[in-house]
Amino acid sequence: MDKIELEKIVREKIKEMLGDSGDEFMVEASGRHIHLSEEHMKYLFGEDYKLTLVKDLSQPGQYACKERVRVIGSKGEFSGVVILGPCRNETQIELSLTDCTAIGVKGVIRESGKTEGTPGILIGVGDKFIKIDKGVIVAQRHVHMTPEDAGRLGVKDGEIVKVRVNGRRPLIFDDVLIRVKDSYKLSMHIDYDEANACGFESGTTGSIYRK
Repeated sequence: MDKIELEKIVREKIKEMLGDSGDEFMVEASGRHIHLSEEHMKYLFGEDYKLTLVKDLSQPGQYACKERVRVIGSKGEFSGVVILGPCRNETQIELSLTDCTAIGVKGVIRESGKTEGTPGILIGVGDKFIKIDKGVIVAQRHVHMTPEDAGRLGVKDGEIVKVRVNGRRPLIFDDVLIRVKDSYKLSMHIDYDEANACGFESGTTGSIYRK
């Protein structure tokens, strides 16, 4: 028996012993990115500017854009931060806790869209800059799903669950938010800090963990 076969057997044994439900879904790792409001997009790129789609994302209607921005904190900055479209009502920057420490921004874990009480940051493109008073979050790990998925998995919108992620370093994540919407596609989203912790690689799956 070679090493790869042994590893597969060990993973299956661990999965069996931990009592997973067997209903697996894809896990995706998200790097730092920004969602711009229409107002901020026009200020940074021009009144009639349209963002350039370069890649559709797994969630229907969401896409990565060609355009990039700088995000600048008190201790440093990140250049080349990808913009995700389409524009939103409010600008939101999503970083990992490690990112926040690196550039001197307080890391506040929040559900996407809930930005009250979060830090602001400076955003730049070329010689144009915008300072926002709030909007920097560390996204709470979450699972997107349809109402049908939620019924099958026995969960509901807004519920907090545990998820076992079957990476190279299998790990049970607590405080995972369930997000249910007709337009969603079933998948779990984690950031790069969490991805490194569980040994994430392409094709990694997860499942609701119940004792």
